[in-house]
Amino acid sequence: MFRFGHWGVSLLVFAPLGFALVQTGHPELAFVSGAVMCWLAMLPDYDMRIPGISHRGPTHTLLFAFLVGGVGGGGAFLLASNVGQPEAAATTLGAFGFAVGTLTIIAHLLADALTPAGIRPLWPLSSRKFTLSLWTADNTVANYGLFAVGVFAVAAAAYLSLIL
Repeated sequence: MFRFGHWGVSLLVFAPLGFALVQTGHPELAFVSGAVMCWLAMLPDYDMRIPGISHRGPTHTLLFAFLVGGVGGGGAFLLASNVGQPEAAATTLGAFGFAVGTLTIIAHLLADALTPAGIRPLWPLSSRKFTLSLWTADNTVANYGLFAVGVFAVAAAAYLSLIL
């Protein structure tokens, strides 16, 4: 998928998380997590800029998702610790950072699994390819359609948060 398709799937994955955060009284975390998920939505595709790493190789795996989650979790924990949060709060924010980082990469993998090229998410344990082969990555209608679905999902979650 291209940028708009990846943003759309990230927004779609974010919508229930954002809804839950707003409903539990954490709208600021909803905003930050949504922004982070959109900002990092294209991270796995930076493999095209690194010599020696094949596209849809190591950066398109669950291992990479957990690595990014670990960096996000560690960063959130350190940030919370350095601003004087109690250890329990810092640990909770670290776990949240891990979840957001991991979900962001998983959203990218889901979008790429829609294309014929697919992904090999279990590398290095397995080289099995997963694909739904619905449309090519450069399909304009699919990319903008996924973006529209993602925007709609976030708008619906925001609306529901206001009326519930």
